[in-house]
Amino acid sequence: MNAEIQLIWQEIQADIKTPVIMWQFAIIVAAVATAWLINGALRNYVMLRAPEHWKVAIGSINRTLFPLSTLVFILISQWVLSGWQHTSLLQLASRLFLAMAVIRLIVYLLRYLFSPGGWLKTLESIIGWSVWGVLALHLTGVLPQIIQGLADMRFNIGKNPVNLLLVLQALLTVLITIFIALWLSRLIENKLMRAEQVNVNLRVVLGKLIRIMLLFIATLVALSAVGLDITLLSVFGGALGVGLGFGLQRIASNYVSGFIILLDKSMQIGDVVTVDKHYGVVRDMRSRYMVLAKHDDTHVIIPNESLITMAVVNHSRTSHTERVQLQFTIAFDSDLEQVIALAIEIASKQQRVLATPAPEAQVNSFGEHGVELILTVWVADPENGVGGLRSAIYLDIWKAFKQHEIKFVKPAPK
Repeated sequence: MNAEIQLIWQEIQADIKTPVIMWQFAIIVAAVATAWLINGALRNYVMLRAPEHWKVAIGSINRTLFPLSTLVFILISQWVLSGWQHTSLLQLASRLFLAMAVIRLIVYLLRYLFSPGGWLKTLESIIGWSVWGVLALHLTGVLPQIIQGLADMRFNIGKNPVNLLLVLQALLTVLITIFIALWLSRLIENKLMRAEQVNVNLRVVLGKLIRIMLLFIATLVALSAVGLDITLLSVFGGALGVGLGFGLQRIASNYVSGFIILLDKSMQIGDVVTVDKHYGVVRDMRSRYMVLAKHDDTHVIIPNESLITMAVVNHSRTSHTERVQLQFTIAFDSDLEQVIALAIEIASKQQRVLATPAPEAQVNSFGEHGVELILTVWVADPENGVGGLRSAIYLDIWKAFKQHEIKFVKPAPK
């Protein structure tokens, strides 16, 4: 067992029936209560005055500040009391709160970098149990023996002798550098997405290029830090090129197509488009695919290659407005001028209907049973759907026509 850990347990065992333990326990309780009060007051103060888009991030950071502030209070108390009595229980508590701070910091970074999902919760649980497990091994004195055992497991990679401990250190270094790179890229990407003077497609492209560049640099730095020769990557690069040429050509095509679409500005996030039989709003544009949100609350994942090779109707290419048409048939003895005026008046009262271009009603044809008319309106927010608007206009037309004794008839079969 580590000499320091052994001394801590010996002092706790010796002080267990003395006031020394009670003083340390009281300090731990006071530190936790003080940190909880301070962080609660800070959270309430900031949440009342902070912008809405900051509140989630502030709440996550505040969860990390609680164990850190508790740790600071305990360390200060330990330094003050160390001249008069044992502080072994405070040393043990400081390690526990340090582990809690590490876990909450990692969870905060994961939630900041990745979208919520079941896999993220699983990863958070794995990381939490791993940190607590390492701390338990450290406090029981078993960790040094495990580290020595990993160092003794030696094997060769080519002509280079390595051990299992070095491999684990390399993996940990790579993960840390990748997390730092992802964090920096997310900060830069968030600033880019708020730059309204820059085209949204250019912002997305720059964000993706910066992320790829930072990940590449992080990987090189991590490999160099663990003593691996990065010139070996040239062999891997050649193998990757061959793989892309044969087995991964469709994936590579999707990535290249994604950058082409973003750069030529043929499509942007928020556009209303029709791809094949799918009509909806472009919600997200990724390197490999586009997410199309349909009006029935379903999302279609369309590979970028399909957007290059297929005909895509962009209803928002020149204007974000969308035309909505409503058809109905009235009896031949109806006053057409009155019907047209009523239909335009009813459509104009809807809040979503634009005044320019103004609603218009036209006679489409004389059917077998009556006069067929088409009412045309325009909306500025087609991403919110048009089914509810159609229903509201039809309902108002039905009420108005019933009041003016205008009869609907069955339209002629097409």
